[in-house]
Amino acid sequence: NELEDFQQKHSDQLARDALPCDTDPVLKLQCASVSRAARMHGRKFKVADDITSNQLFDEPYRPEDSRHFDVAQSSTFIPQASQTFDLNYADGSHLRGFSGVDQVYMGDYKATSPFGVITDCNSPDFNGVDGILGFGLPKPGSDLPTPVLFAMTDAENKDTNAADLRRKFSFFSTDDAAEVQLGGYDPQTAAGTMWYTPALATDDFIVGATSLKFGDTHSTAVELLQFKSTSQRNLGAPSIMDSGTSCLVIPADNMQGQLANIPWDDFAKHWKKGRSFWLDIGQKTWEIPFSSWYLAETDQTCVQPSPAGMQGLLVGDVFFREYIVEFDMTGQRPIIGIAPLNKNYNLVNQNVLASFEINKAPKSKLTLLKGSEVMYPAEHSEVLTQVDRIPIVNKKG
Repeated sequence: NELEDFQQKHSDQLARDALPCDTDPVLKLQCASVSRAARMHGRKFKVADDITSNQLFDEPYRPEDSRHFDVAQSSTFIPQASQTFDLNYADGSHLRGFSGVDQVYMGDYKATSPFGVITDCNSPDFNGVDGILGFGLPKPGSDLPTPVLFAMTDAENKDTNAADLRRKFSFFSTDDAAEVQLGGYDPQTAAGTMWYTPALATDDFIVGATSLKFGDTHSTAVELLQFKSTSQRNLGAPSIMDSGTSCLVIPADNMQGQLANIPWDDFAKHWKKGRSFWLDIGQKTWEIPFSSWYLAETDQTCVQPSPAGMQGLLVGDVFFREYIVEFDMTGQRPIIGIAPLNKNYNLVNQNVLASFEINKAPKSKLTLLKGSEVMYPAEHSEVLTQVDRIPIVNKKG
């Protein structure tokens, strides 16, 4: 049958380690480093207006610019003051607070859910921002509250109307807005096939970037990830698909000797307006054009050098301007789908809940696959899936 044919054709990949971020000693450290950087949401680095710039934000935090959660206005809020968090970052910024539980509304869904109440913050990245909506995966041993999408879709949560919602979401953005889609994705947002690959870890959206080129054309572009060995190139550099990071963050060192070059230095050397990046994930090449990584309105380069200790890439909003990315958390191992964004799609301006006949991830194949160096196209499904489209307005520019 088809599955047996698949097993025979891909026996070399089936023999590889299924979760190298969890088991490979070297990659485990690298994956942990990009996970730490992603939790900073790429916020701690100034968008480079000079390609040699690595200065931090110097804008002061203005709490009066944000709306604050008034617990006195909620009759259902339950504080959990003994469950505190204290997050400190390399630039001296911090977030402190405690956990609470209340009715959380998101699109057409609501549930009793835990969340973090920030009581002390000094980061200018929160100017004009009301908080962080985290769609990530639960971290083992973490003191942070259960991510809201997990709480809403928890079968044991008696106070939710989202128990049947599939634990997946999709995201894309434009210059001034964005859209998150709960439960899957609207097929109209994709301009082509959705391609899927399993993540390299159980607790983060990490894929292996086997190539990153920069130049005028793909054939003449400079390779920024010059791996020294074939085995290192086959696994690739751990890369987090992170909608909370604005830019593309690339290595500023040789990744502990795994690279024969320093990607950031080579990018700076070959920097030129009009050029593109080409990122290889799963033996497929995804172009990030100049219009996505260069912010014309502010004349800034949205590419950043990695912070000290980070051994990989953060693939941020510059990618989500060209592609709709689906994050599937319905199994033990996350699955990531990528499809070209339909630039003619009209973003919703209010919550819209609808059912679609969506092509699905080929999970039977992806479950067998041990490596993540190959992507596979979606399979046809006649099952209707509910998708809630929720608008996001970028008020910060």
